[in-house]
Amino acid sequence: MGEDLTPRKERAILVGVTLPGMSDWEAEDSLDELGRLIDTAGLKEVERVQQARVRIDSAQYIGTGKAEEIKELAEQHQADMIVFDNDLSPAQMRNLENTIKCRILDRSAVILDIFSRHARSHTAMIQVELDQLNYLLPRLTRYWNHLSRQAGGGSISGMGAAGVRGPGETQLEIDRRLIRRQVNILSAKLKKIGKQMATNRKNRADVFKVALVGYTNAGKSTLMRALSGSDVLIEDQLFATLDSTTRAVDLDHRHKILLTDTVGFIKRLPHHLFASFRATLEEAIEADLLLHVVDLSFPNYQSQIYTVENVLLDLGLEDRPTLTVYNKIDQIAPGEEARTMQAYAEHEDAIAVSAFKNIGLDALREKIISYSDADDVILELQVPQAEGRLLANLHQQGQVIEESYVDNDVCLRIRLERSWANRWQLQRFLLSNP
Repeated sequence: MGEDLTPRKERAILVGVTLPGMSDWEAEDSLDELGRLIDTAGLKEVERVQQARVRIDSAQYIGTGKAEEIKELAEQHQADMIVFDNDLSPAQMRNLENTIKCRILDRSAVILDIFSRHARSHTAMIQVELDQLNYLLPRLTRYWNHLSRQAGGGSISGMGAAGVRGPGETQLEIDRRLIRRQVNILSAKLKKIGKQMATNRKNRADVFKVALVGYTNAGKSTLMRALSGSDVLIEDQLFATLDSTTRAVDLDHRHKILLTDTVGFIKRLPHHLFASFRATLEEAIEADLLLHVVDLSFPNYQSQIYTVENVLLDLGLEDRPTLTVYNKIDQIAPGEEARTMQAYAEHEDAIAVSAFKNIGLDALREKIISYSDADDVILELQVPQAEGRLLANLHQQGQVIEESYVDNDVCLRIRLERSWANRWQLQRFLLSNP
């Protein structure tokens, strides 16, 4: 037998803290999600620890006794790192590493690592690098702690009076200055890219725009492929899609839309990472219709709906027309059909599908068309036959209800998207107001 050359996955212990107001199932669900996050990041879970506290410990987040317990577990499992399902301050991370003698990560660090793995476009790479630098900046002291001990009075390295800066502190300041400079450069690049993207969106203003939003791993990319036929990335991982992807989709001979797949949402998204989501959700902000994709097979899908609705609220999209698409109906457990189907049966703005098995997609297309038609106008026009190109466009883009001829003019009663009517300046041919 040959030697197994498979790389060893780094081993991680997960730690969660339950605070007042948080139910046991919420805490467990959040820790389960952290487990999926570290799996996506290429780590292996070997143990998990949950502690209920009235308030967080300012020094170590968890209590001293629990930190010692985790230290013993780390030695027992030969763990490479401890991953907290919370955001830790730089001081808390430093104190925990001193106690447990093991590398400490928090939720933000794991998400940033996944972002860096999954960023494909130039824009996403810049945004992720910017977030990583902003995350690193207040934590530099932790990495230079071994050198900063050299700062001080004449008894160390013969540097003279107390207060003279040693090499550790000097290097720390150099690193901070370099990081701040790079942050400014990246921020300027993103601002320029944002202006270019805004210009591109204006050029697409005449097309009905639909954006897929939802919890990460709800099946948005699968639905994108099913509706558009395009070869988009589909992986059973959290944050598999980080970059927005837009495709033109013909729903029927008259209705063409632009469909955009966006980054998935997640519970307890660290506030300082929200900018990454906003940057990748600009297409959703400009959309005429949102398709909120929900994994109906997930036991606690209602909590995921709540998370997505809160993110949409933060983005100022709470009033945007939204169609809830309950996905993965083919994966509902036996005996659960009645309970889960009731979730959407009472709502007009909802539909159930299986993107993977192409169930319910025709009905979904009809729903999208109904939203697109809601902004249509019915016009009565008298157009000279000499306007041949305009007449051809009207027949191609509109739905002709009646057509007749008067002398050298064509009289039309036509249903048309308002954007096309405005673009072609049809007011001069109107027989009556829309």
